[in-house]
Amino acid sequence: MTQKSPLITLNNDVLMPVLGLGVYLSPPDQTAGAVEAAIASGYQLIDTAAVYGNEQQVGEGIRRSGIARAEVFVTTKLWISDYGYDQALRAFDASMERLGLEYLDLYLLHWPAPSTFEATAAAYRAAERLLAEKRVRAIGVCNFNPEHLENLRARTQVVPAVNQVELHPLFNQRAVREANARHGIVTQSWSPIGGVFTNHPKDAKAVTHLLAHPGLVHLASKYQKTPAQVVLRWHVQHGLSVIPKSVHRDRIAENIDIFDFELTDADMAAIDALDNGARGGPDPDTFDLAFLEARAKEQAAQS
Repeated sequence: MTQKSPLITLNNDVLMPVLGLGVYLSPPDQTAGAVEAAIASGYQLIDTAAVYGNEQQVGEGIRRSGIARAEVFVTTKLWISDYGYDQALRAFDASMERLGLEYLDLYLLHWPAPSTFEATAAAYRAAERLLAEKRVRAIGVCNFNPEHLENLRARTQVVPAVNQVELHPLFNQRAVREANARHGIVTQSWSPIGGVFTNHPKDAKAVTHLLAHPGLVHLASKYQKTPAQVVLRWHVQHGLSVIPKSVHRDRIAENIDIFDFELTDADMAAIDALDNGARGGPDPDTFDLAFLEARAKEQAAQS
């Protein structure tokens, strides 16, 4: 028996599943199979991005699943190298060709890139045009801090429907969640179970393993669930959307099996208390093309 995620209403009345499959770092040769397995397990939200290099395989997995197009909610993202109005429109067309879709459910700007924010705003205005033309059903952003949202709102017309940010018990982004709520923006969690720490450890000799935390292991035992399921349930009870990544069929099925139990207020508070401000991914205030170029040069010099 397949699970299905509840739906959340976006600020333009579009319905989005609360839980979906993320495909960041999913190898292209495994992505179509993961998407097909997710849909068979009841997933109706698939989240990809141009920079992930697997949009084509996401589209293939959707087609192989046999699911009706209207029954699956597809998100992709515009990469920062394609910011600007005309560039964004061309990049969107390229993404749609790779996905093999006639319309998109949610189009997101991948990072705020504050050092070149006029290009960011121009890209968002292109997304507004796509929304007006009904080529997308909703638009939004990723990794926007409250000040980035304010800067965007001053330059554009449509309030983002979603702000997708790094969010997990060690970095629960309370200020961002509160800012999103003030604007009626849904907060969507990437790296919801702490994968960013194992995928991109800052110190390979001291990797953080969130799901091994004794408090989470205890709660998993209490509810006869896994630590991952407990953390995903914590997200959902906070009113967050969540997109855990996996290419393993059993883990994919496990991640959506979280709608048959409920954490107590005390247990929610205990998980909240794990927050230590440990951001695992890039800082949105400094992440831009110049940062990427500098990092590439540094890595080349070390090789």
